[in-house]
Amino acid sequence: MSRARRVLVVGIDGVRLDTLHRVPTPHLDAVADAGFLAPVTVGEDTPTMSGPCWATGVRVTKHAVWSNDFSGHRLGVFPDFATRLARQDARRTYTAAAWEPLVTVADGGPMFRRPTRLTHHAPAADTPAAWEEADASTVRDAVAVLTHEDPEASFVYLGAPDETAHHLGCGDAYEASVQAADRRLGDLLAALRARPGHGNEAWTVLVVTDHGHRDEGGHGGDSPAERTAWLACAGPDITAGACPARPVRHEDVAAQVYAALDRTPDSHWTLDGREVPTVPRGVLLDMDGTLVDTEPLWLEASRTVAAAHGHHLTEAEGATVLGRTCADTAVGLARLCPEPTTVAGLETELEDTFLAAVEAGVELRPGARALLDRLEGEGLPAALVSASPRRVVDTVLRTLGGEAFRTTVADGESDRSKPFPDPYLKAAARLGLPPEACLAIEDSPTGVAAAEAAGCRVLAVPSAAPIAPAPGRRVRTDLTALLREWGGDGARMT
Repeated sequence: MSRARRVLVVGIDGVRLDTLHRVPTPHLDAVADAGFLAPVTVGEDTPTMSGPCWATGVRVTKHAVWSNDFSGHRLGVFPDFATRLARQDARRTYTAAAWEPLVTVADGGPMFRRPTRLTHHAPAADTPAAWEEADASTVRDAVAVLTHEDPEASFVYLGAPDETAHHLGCGDAYEASVQAADRRLGDLLAALRARPGHGNEAWTVLVVTDHGHRDEGGHGGDSPAERTAWLACAGPDITAGACPARPVRHEDVAAQVYAALDRTPDSHWTLDGREVPTVPRGVLLDMDGTLVDTEPLWLEASRTVAAAHGHHLTEAEGATVLGRTCADTAVGLARLCPEPTTVAGLETELEDTFLAAVEAGVELRPGARALLDRLEGEGLPAALVSASPRRVVDTVLRTLGGEAFRTTVADGESDRSKPFPDPYLKAAARLGLPPEACLAIEDSPTGVAAAEAAGCRVLAVPSAAPIAPAPGRRVRTDLTALLREWGGDGARMT
């Protein structure tokens, strides 16, 4: 059963990126390590105020919030993600915030107009201590909701760091407030793990800030310290330690929420943001049916050997050999074929027949050459992980060229073959990477099962058998789609 998709967005107001690099923030670091942490430059036409570009997915010229007074906004036309999901998709959404314009009519609000569940704890006074207590109360309520209820998309706002900077500047008290916000983030993450159904859920977590601060405190200007924000994101569709393939923008946050929920934005929403494409730390590529169009050759080889021993493979039986090793297929044929034979003999016949077909020539799958050239040219660690015998792999490598691969794993070179995870675990270990930092590219359900069992994120490009998308598994028609997502602008890939 596919895991249920859920999203938590945590907005920590006014946290400078250089402060994150200087003070301990272990919970935010954990999110970044499981996905990415990227700088966000506030758009040059956008004031460095608490504008809702990230919540709405559109630029300031559309939502028309130009300052901390939201009067004159167009949030009815361009609503926040919690409102849009609740009103248009009947999704359960939750918002928790202490700053009044986010959730009340104060100063032209609310920005979050109609979530299905709301928590609000206004600070008792406009002081750093009162804001710390308001954030603490907000998180206590949010922990209860996230643990015991089931919102599909949630937003929790922490405002104390921003208010502390306004009152006291970006010194020791500010850094202490940032660390307190990180501890509260840890409480929220622990609440997700404590959910009774957590094992059957796929959570995407986004942590975002809206702007930085001047050293003396304050924002609204154009200095790099004010205009530099950041986004951390981790989830089932993002490899650990990934690198965004293009600069990240505030308006991408809402788009990332929709993508995490597998919700395709309506073109009428006219979003300016897009899901953030990421490049993994390593790529593990299947061979047959993924890089080269050999699945028909393998199916024909299996049919030929079966026919030679008195059995005609049905369409359903043929589907079961895709992605399988010669040894596994030989075991299956031994049960099907009426003429007496041995598994070892069938395995040899299958390998010889398939090898002869491969030696006669193979065609590359669409995008395969461009992808391998990109991997080689930009130095992204890559491995070939195949269920074919070494003789077949080496023959195909003469066509593909082995320059893009730092290592190759063929059938028999791990304790168990696909659909077990062993080949992918071995390949990742040879690259010196954890499996969760790798993207596995597969064309068959058998290969997908192996890669997912190893803990890899998966890109499926089905060749013969259909494959459904799932958390941690994207499905594309061919490899050119991946290249388009990565872009051609020379984005750093390592």
